[in-house]
Amino acid sequence: MAALRYAGLDDTDSEDELPPGWEQRTTKDGWVYYANHTEEKTQWEHPKTGKRKRIAGDLPYGWEQETDENGQVFFVDHINRRTTYLDPRLAFTVDDNPTKPTARQRYDGSTTAMEILQGRDLSGKVVVVTGANSGIGFETAKSFALHGAHVILACRNMTRANEAVSRILGEWHKAKVEAMTLDLALLRSVQHFAQAFKAKNVSLHVLVCNAAVFGLPWTLTKDGLEATFQVNHLGHFYLVQLLQDVLCRSAPARVVVVSSESHRFTDINDSSGKLDFSRLSPSKNDYWAMLAYNRSKLCNILFSNELHRRLSPRGVTSNAVHPGNMMYSALHRGWWVYTLLFTLARPFTKSMKTSRRAALGRRLDLPGENKANIKADVRSMPAAGLGGSPGLFFLNPDRLRHCEEQKYQREEESEGPAAAFHQQGAATTVYCAVAPELEGLGGMYFNSCCRCLPSAEAQSEDTARALWALSERLLQGAPGGPPA
Repeated sequence: MAALRYAGLDDTDSEDELPPGWEQRTTKDGWVYYANHTEEKTQWEHPKTGKRKRIAGDLPYGWEQETDENGQVFFVDHINRRTTYLDPRLAFTVDDNPTKPTARQRYDGSTTAMEILQGRDLSGKVVVVTGANSGIGFETAKSFALHGAHVILACRNMTRANEAVSRILGEWHKAKVEAMTLDLALLRSVQHFAQAFKAKNVSLHVLVCNAAVFGLPWTLTKDGLEATFQVNHLGHFYLVQLLQDVLCRSAPARVVVVSSESHRFTDINDSSGKLDFSRLSPSKNDYWAMLAYNRSKLCNILFSNELHRRLSPRGVTSNAVHPGNMMYSALHRGWWVYTLLFTLARPFTKSMKTSRRAALGRRLDLPGENKANIKADVRSMPAAGLGGSPGLFFLNPDRLRHCEEQKYQREEESEGPAAAFHQQGAATTVYCAVAPELEGLGGMYFNSCCRCLPSAEAQSEDTARALWALSERLLQGAPGGPPA
């Protein structure tokens, strides 16, 4: 403290604030040092706190480290076309002798996908996103691509898919992104996509089952099944079946299945508790579009859970997510009545206000060596309320509305509210695809980047196994499906 008083630093407002004349710099190997331009000296210790610091993590995607003719390290931001002598990772320094971390909220309902990926370099990773030509799917694919991943947009409409590719390349001309045809309403198309993908001889580290339809009038596909059920569930089920050998060879790999909170408002079992196929693919007289969508979203969680149970021993994990706000998605365009309802509701949802810190599950920003604690405790959380794990916490279903309200809290002026909501909607998907603390963990359901319990039926292992068996039978009997 005597040295601090001598330097006149003991009464500054911020502990990390540098006094006049001091500059923070980094070495090539990531250590932070401090230069005093007044006294023309350098030192390792922070001039006020006396702590030593080092850089945490890799350079953000698009940045490179160079050395000028005088041997001074500088940094090039290829995306924004600028150079600086300030290491962009200085915002993420850690103490050389870190103290015990404190609990804080890291991600919530207003977090965007790009914020989840801050500082991450996904070079060498291959990602497939279904339904990625617009909305949340597009923002998911774009976020991965802008951080170095090789991203494949699997879409039915190739014109719109190619336009989406062009938009991503317009933001970063070196992005590795391409479009491939995939029509989930046609099993032959799913087969052709899988064959074309395998012909590329690439790995598959992340598969995002994002595509969905909503509010369709009753329609049978060419495979003889109700369209909502086939597109939202069976098409994705078949896609994973055809690509599971690639996923296993690419382990560790992850599957993220986009579900919805609407799964809570339905069931797919009959009065005796057995799976009822007539509820999954109903006749025209028994069809209601909203109910069909809800049931397909319940199937998504059951499928994800069973997939994890089957493939996790081979290094492939699966989690289901609720993406959040639907008001700016394209799902409601299947029928003008739903479009009208969404349009009427939008002004009210946009005006929702809540604190960023309200009623959310907390998680610790733990160092990598504590990851084992998360894995050990994540399964032992209590089934209601907020748990006591040092890593991941449950989000009580009764509090889910707070998470939803947060999605309307921010709008990004540069891109408009729709892009902002889509970025927020993509955050949970991206979180489950890349979060280090979820390595090897699956069979869970997430909302607003927090784990929460799905409905009781969505947790049923018996129903999940029955749905898996039924799905396999449907594929064997449908045109374009696997041989019986």
